[in-house]
Amino acid sequence: MTLPDFPRAWTAYRRAAYLTGPSPRRQFLPREVLLGLLRQVEERLPLLDAPDLPWTLAGRVHDAEYLRRWRAGEVTRAEERAMGFAWTPGIVARGLGSSGATLAATRDALAGGLGLNLGGGTHHAYAGHAEGFSFLNDVAISARWLLDHAHARRILILDLDVHQGNGTASLFAGESRVLTVSVHAARNYPFDKETSGLDVNLPDGTGDAEYLAALDTRVAPVVAAFRPDFVYYLAGADVLAGDQLGRLALSLDGVRARDERVFRWAARARLPLVMVTAGGYHREPEQLVRARLGTVEAALAAYVR
Repeated sequence: MTLPDFPRAWTAYRRAAYLTGPSPRRQFLPREVLLGLLRQVEERLPLLDAPDLPWTLAGRVHDAEYLRRWRAGEVTRAEERAMGFAWTPGIVARGLGSSGATLAATRDALAGGLGLNLGGGTHHAYAGHAEGFSFLNDVAISARWLLDHAHARRILILDLDVHQGNGTASLFAGESRVLTVSVHAARNYPFDKETSGLDVNLPDGTGDAEYLAALDTRVAPVVAAFRPDFVYYLAGADVLAGDQLGRLALSLDGVRARDERVFRWAARARLPLVMVTAGGYHREPEQLVRARLGTVEAALAAYVR
């Protein structure tokens, strides 16, 4: 039997659902820039096309009637507005592929220590409704799969996207085996926030020094006390200064320092980690590409000896 090469990354972005028709939102990376990013990632490590998530696994997190209506296209205009774009079969395919990539990365982390999804991080999806570009909560689905199969006992979901992971916080409220940590812009979407295991609300314009200090002084002690044995890391690049949907002001160096902190800590603790890229909507696409490549490089530097 031939063993897979580790590390490797997964993506749903080369699927037809991503490459046909216009982008659902003008803030998303142009198609040619996105494909260029994937080519540069593939120069660094193997990049595989994501399998679809089985609907049965989505049903471990999401309500059955909700999933039925999304599969059938029985979605109201109000639900489409909350999601951020109109229902299409391609949107459903995107959700299945992105969530399938996170599950594949989870299996990689169990086998080789590190799992990577160039996509994912749809943390605004609730059990029974969609919000903020999210209709399936990929990290929550994979975390539930870990718990169901006793592959992990204490899971940390470290959400460093600029927006609070409200759907994830709701889905794991009262679940003592999962610690949800969200570091986000206080005045940004979602405006009605949930209660995470730890919420760090940052003021507009927070830069590198203040952000990294918050990780060191507020996040690190809580995580250490929890003692996770598996980590999901939402490495949002929308914390960058100049992001169209962000309100923070990190530099590229600051984002790289953030990523290095997370990956080095997890690698030194021998914790399996899954990274999903989460949000990023920069006005200058090349800045976002540089941030994404920096995140991948930081992961490889920490986990590849």
